[in-house]
Amino acid sequence: MPYEKLQVSTSVPVLSWAGHELGHDELQMAKNVASLPFVHKHVALMPDVHLGKGALVGSVIATKAAIIPAAVGVDIGCGMCALKTPYQAEQLDGKLKKIRLDIEKLIPVGFNENSNVDKEASNWQGWRSFKDLHSKVQNLESKALKQMGSLGGGNHFIECCIDTDGSVWLMLHSGSRNIGNMLAQRHIETAKNLAKLAGLRLPDPDLAHFVQGTPEFEAYWHDLQWAQNYALFNRVVMMNRFKRVVEQHVAGGKPFKPTIQVNCHHNYAEQEVHFNESVYITRKGAVRAQIEDYGIIPGSMGAKSFIVKGKGNVESYCSCSHGAGRLMSRAKAKKAYTLDDLIQQTQGVECRKDEGVLDEIPGAYKPIEQVMANQSDLVEVVATLKQVMCVKG
Repeated sequence: MPYEKLQVSTSVPVLSWAGHELGHDELQMAKNVASLPFVHKHVALMPDVHLGKGALVGSVIATKAAIIPAAVGVDIGCGMCALKTPYQAEQLDGKLKKIRLDIEKLIPVGFNENSNVDKEASNWQGWRSFKDLHSKVQNLESKALKQMGSLGGGNHFIECCIDTDGSVWLMLHSGSRNIGNMLAQRHIETAKNLAKLAGLRLPDPDLAHFVQGTPEFEAYWHDLQWAQNYALFNRVVMMNRFKRVVEQHVAGGKPFKPTIQVNCHHNYAEQEVHFNESVYITRKGAVRAQIEDYGIIPGSMGAKSFIVKGKGNVESYCSCSHGAGRLMSRAKAKKAYTLDDLIQQTQGVECRKDEGVLDEIPGAYKPIEQVMANQSDLVEVVATLKQVMCVKG
């Protein structure tokens, strides 16, 4: 679908792949961002766009010599990891519940952490520079170490999926855990304080920003990259554990070599070149989709998910959506749906079916097929997956 140029009077245009009109609050949030003087060229909105904090979730923002920490968000480096196994669907028959229970024993979810730190987690190179992070997180090294290899809560998940050829895929969704959250909060607080001191009149306090060349910018950029690397490796540690569980149940512990592996962020910022200029690209709920980039676009726990390759669409800053996107808030979903609805909508999926995951019911999300149709100019589909087992955070 070609993008729509929104009818807004802002410093730069807003291009939308949503395929529908934005609500009043969503439109205002897009206008707030597009009115900032350091935003470059235009703002791009992905098909799964919805309300966030400061900036819309599902937005791609290019900035010149400035960065907005609240636009990156508090789950720094949140993203997806997937790999294709050599197994076929029938090899999972009768084993899914045991696999799920073993994963739940091996990988902490919610606010939980590992009771023991394994060698893979403790050997991560990032621990060497922990002392260089923000002074107010220096008491969190032990917690960060114990949470390496843990899922977190909300919409984070671990899934066994089957593609249309019957091949088994392993997939998970997680970020930088408590340490990423704490780092983000400290820097957002600093940015807001600086804005007050400078007497800046911002359209939204959450659009407080750092200017390149200042100590505050350098400190945030350093901590941001560290947290993004933590998130990436956190997914590696979990995927390796997940892989071993599946190998044990399907092949008696014999290891397999994945034929496709993907590990991508969808809440992060990087320095990239777009329209012949070096800019800071913030993808808040969006995946990089340069030519040949592999990406992962998950549906909800009762819907399809997609492994994709980027088409390098320059107008989207070479980006695509990060999922289906919420249709309703968690609170609204809990009021709108019952436990019977959850059981019905997750039929055929080995997963928890209790009140604790009601806010993640498939009906609370946009239809993933429509989201995919709206970004046919951004990505091509490599594999279509359907989950058969899901562990929720």
